[in-house]
Amino acid sequence: MKKSTVDQRIVLPFVPDAPPPPLRRLGPPDVLERWRTTDRASQAPHLVAVPDGDGEAWSAAALVTARPHTAYLKIVDAVGDVPAAVAAVLAHARRQGLAQVKWEGWTASPETAAAAGFTPLRPPLAQAANAVGPDTGYVRWLAGDPVAEPPYYGQTTHFTCGAVTALVAQAHAGALPREALDRERELTLWRGATNFPACEPVGLGVAVRRAWPTSPVTIHLDTDRPVLLDHHPEHEQEWRALLQHASRTDAERTGVPVDPRHLPMADIRNVLGRGEQVLLLVSLAAMLGFDVPHWVLCHGTVPGAVVIEDPWTNAATGDTWLDAHLLPVPDASLDAMSELAPDGFRGAVTIGAPQGRCSPTSEGSVR
Repeated sequence: MKKSTVDQRIVLPFVPDAPPPPLRRLGPPDVLERWRTTDRASQAPHLVAVPDGDGEAWSAAALVTARPHTAYLKIVDAVGDVPAAVAAVLAHARRQGLAQVKWEGWTASPETAAAAGFTPLRPPLAQAANAVGPDTGYVRWLAGDPVAEPPYYGQTTHFTCGAVTALVAQAHAGALPREALDRERELTLWRGATNFPACEPVGLGVAVRRAWPTSPVTIHLDTDRPVLLDHHPEHEQEWRALLQHASRTDAERTGVPVDPRHLPMADIRNVLGRGEQVLLLVSLAAMLGFDVPHWVLCHGTVPGAVVIEDPWTNAATGDTWLDAHLLPVPDASLDAMSELAPDGFRGAVTIGAPQGRCSPTSEGSVR
């Protein structure tokens, strides 16, 4: 048991099959059952508790998790004296220098969350069929100014992350109505960008320009070779490589620049500081344990971290839309995640604010 001598909070790992006696006495059975039946081991589940008297009993406790290599904590539930539990979690997060605390809305009321300084989050527009999580959630920023909230849209297939991040970016920029984000538009944009089934950087950038001609687009790819093909059999790599060559020809024809230099984190911060957005190709190995390429949207910054939207969640580990939404990732972690094997290349698409108002063309529209 680890106890803070300043605020008397207790922090200890949460072991689902062996909850401590003070928690068993404090927590409602249905809440403790929800905690016990999900394997959150990959998200370092721990209890933050407030002792009552000599510490043999607790007056409050919260189950807290987070994706690895990120800069936030998530309260799954707080039990007992809820305001005291939340205050202890906030102190715990500040002690670690984290940027943010989120709170899932399983049992939290809007009034209690507001009294603790949390802001309600808008519910997701879509999620995968196997997604789990509450309909409501809350956030409190601890570092820097609050970051503007894009709509959250969870990809509905295993392969449409690139299309979803582009759509969310354009909705956040005002180039696409929030209510226009739906599955048909997701699949339509993916169809215009795919390298079957993945979206590689050049094809994605060209598809964004075609869908929104007034949005400035720059593709960043610091390798000349075809990418995202190494897991395919050799005989299937050849035709996909030809499609990537065709994408480069399309980029030249449509006037979309392809910058061959490595895009450093400082430049990503500069782009975001100008009010632009970055679609960034990362590996999910560090955050979710899957070493697969995946697109995320970088749309804001706080001290020490870049704020992203991740359209994918891993329901099996208790990962919900609150983990993936307004997600602060330390610069060094994001830098490492976005250097992809086999040769550490980086792929990104920067999207500027739309120049005037314009309706999407065929790739971005639903027929």
